[in-house]
Amino acid sequence: MGWRFGVDTGGTFTDVCMFEEETGLIHVWKTISTPEDPSLGIVDVVQQGLSNVEAKLEEISYFGHGTTVATNALIELRGAETVLLTTAGFRDLLEIGRQKRPSLYDMMADKPPVLVPRNRRLQIVERLRADGSVELPLNQETIELAIKQIRDGPHEAIAICFLYGYLNNEHEKMIGSRIRKEFEGSFISISHEVSPEFREFERVTTTVVNSFLGPIMGHYIDRLGSRLIENGLTISPNLTQSNGGVIGFDTARKFPVKTLLSGPSTGVIAAQAIAAAAGFNDIITFDAGGTSSDVALLKNRICGRTTEAEIHGYPIKAPMLDIHTVGAGGGSIAYVDNGGLLKVGPKSAGADPGPVCYGRGGTEPTLTDANIVLQILDPVEILGGRMKVRKDLAESSINKLANQLDLSLEEAAQGIISVATANMAKALRVISVQRGYDPREYTLMAYGGAGPLHAARLARELDMSRVIVPKSPGTLCALGLLMTDLMSDFVQALNLTLDNNITEQLRSVYSSLDKQAMNWFDTEGIDVESQYLRRIVDLRYAGQNYELQVDFPTGTIDCDCIELLRERFDAVHQQRFGFAVKHEVIELINLRVVAIGQVQKAQLHHDPELVQKVPAPIGSRTVWMPEASGFASCGIYDRSELRFGQCVIGPAVIQQMDTTTFVLPEMTAKVDAHHNLILEFCK
Repeated sequence: MGWRFGVDTGGTFTDVCMFEEETGLIHVWKTISTPEDPSLGIVDVVQQGLSNVEAKLEEISYFGHGTTVATNALIELRGAETVLLTTAGFRDLLEIGRQKRPSLYDMMADKPPVLVPRNRRLQIVERLRADGSVELPLNQETIELAIKQIRDGPHEAIAICFLYGYLNNEHEKMIGSRIRKEFEGSFISISHEVSPEFREFERVTTTVVNSFLGPIMGHYIDRLGSRLIENGLTISPNLTQSNGGVIGFDTARKFPVKTLLSGPSTGVIAAQAIAAAAGFNDIITFDAGGTSSDVALLKNRICGRTTEAEIHGYPIKAPMLDIHTVGAGGGSIAYVDNGGLLKVGPKSAGADPGPVCYGRGGTEPTLTDANIVLQILDPVEILGGRMKVRKDLAESSINKLANQLDLSLEEAAQGIISVATANMAKALRVISVQRGYDPREYTLMAYGGAGPLHAARLARELDMSRVIVPKSPGTLCALGLLMTDLMSDFVQALNLTLDNNITEQLRSVYSSLDKQAMNWFDTEGIDVESQYLRRIVDLRYAGQNYELQVDFPTGTIDCDCIELLRERFDAVHQQRFGFAVKHEVIELINLRVVAIGQVQKAQLHHDPELVQKVPAPIGSRTVWMPEASGFASCGIYDRSELRFGQCVIGPAVIQQMDTTTFVLPEMTAKVDAHHNLILEFCK
């Protein structure tokens, strides 16, 4: 028995959630992030958390970590000098892409920079046909020339991606073996290991991004691991993947592209558990932090999965939870554009210098500064009193905007909040309305440091009637690290017509994928009773360009299984696009197996004692609200003093160490048995 630790590093704060296995005690803590070296902030928050519960680092039995290192490195283009080896005639594919503009109606929009310049995209004479058979064997002269060119130029990482390498990986294996011998100090990615799926552009981009991020992620993992070991950690730490599971540091070092959504994915996992405990089936998660807002839709408490997403303009083909992100967080900077319009984000003040009110050198007004000026946030101190804030500095910065816009100070601050709310609402519509789901039928779950602060207005914007604010919303992603399992994905591309003639082939391929999964279980040392396999298939109507994922039926693979797959696909297509084409030819593109190693999880506590006493505020302050046509008195409540069954009537501000919940007029906030706040509009 010991302590299970989950540590989540965000753009502004680093959070830790600690779970004592013997007693079930959950304790949370947070500190300012250290962007110049995130491992410093992690060790700091771990040491402070241990001190709070009077424990030692060697008592930690599990260490899970979610990080934005890979994401930030890609966004800021701080990756490695990368070389690409590809099939002769295809080196410009990385630059040509899909010949699509980033924004359909913006003729001036720029594509993201190409990660490998043309002189470092080297051509190897070889060719496979569309069925994987060999058209041209590997040409040794071009291999030797490429090796010489790599030696003569800058290179920290090498990516290898050949045409149809996902069908036949022999050529990639042969040159990969040679390159690894010649360049032992370089980080090397091979497409059939990183993303063995069709769509050449997405596959080469994913492989290149993996190499581009490899050295910086490896350096970060080595540095963090060394610091933890030096301080007394005795177990192997884990890192969160984009698919919501965790992997060991060694695997994360080889495949950093799998960690691009490392941070927000665990928040969704925790939200699933909280929704189940609270009795809500359909929720939309809203995770607003210091730099961004991440949203996801959970139907029957299940978050959709995708195998393709665009991150900072780069298409990534890797398994991940279906999470949509916009640059709208507490640190998002407000400015007036060339047309005289107020804009908020996506640029963020981050942790250093942070919002102006932090007094750490920031000069550009942010969303946090607006909340300080309007006194929705405590204008004196935050983080439970551990951090003082400067309202005067926030007022000065927003006054400059107010003068540009010919508005009062309060109107300008409210304008910042309104624009940010609109940006957040747009993100929620992307994952709901645009996919055939009505947000009014869902409950909004708000978390992150800034989520509960803006959730009420966001719910009103989307006509959603209910909001859940978990017990520790500001550290929910860290809690999710203690609720997630070890996970790995295995895929085989097929491209077959879905009919009764392919059952034997399906059995053979799934048998092979299952064996790969079992080998992974053995490598990770996962007990048999903790092993679980989930089968998924990618399907589309003949002639379509993109697939939808469907759970593969359990049991025998026979004609009934094929018919059930057809029915499931038609239903999913009907939901997503509003129609289904009965009896149309369906193509089976990929078979997938998700291997899950189940672990002990933190449990949510249930309070059986109902308290009828009306909660007493700890004070009051005036808060500027357009709903009240100016400043109005708001009761201030300490969330730690609220008990099951108690109800707060808005307008009100509910404060806690990791966040602030704002309750609008004509709203109530009731505490449920799990100490969630349930915000509802009065009818």
